[in-house]
Amino acid sequence: MGGLLALFLGLWFAVAESGSGGHHPTARAELDYASHIVPASRYEGYPRVARTYAMVAAVPEVVDGLYCYCECAEHSGHYSLLDCFASDHGARCDICLSEATIAYQMTMAGESLDAVRKEIDSQFRS
Repeated sequence: MGGLLALFLGLWFAVAESGSGGHHPTARAELDYASHIVPASRYEGYPRVARTYAMVAAVPEVVDGLYCYCECAEHSGHYSLLDCFASDHGARCDICLSEATIAYQMTMAGESLDAVRKEIDSQFRS
């Protein structure tokens, strides 16, 4: 009985640690990143949005390895944060824009994908 309780508690803590969704995907090596992202020029009237789409285009393999905390995987079938920038979705979502900005800034500062994931989890996991 004690072994079963220990197993249950171990599984419960593992699920609790993963947070609400928050499981980060593996970046898709086979994806043509350049054609997957809407060009930043489309949003030239919206400086923050245009900058963020350009940032995503600069580090797509990192953004593709991130879970999006707007939970678009559940409501829109997105694989990763990168999919938010394959359409206007990212332009209309502060969570997507903020996560992508963090990913870009940390990557440019030399941080690893794991470090980016931890930072995003700490800021967006509820």
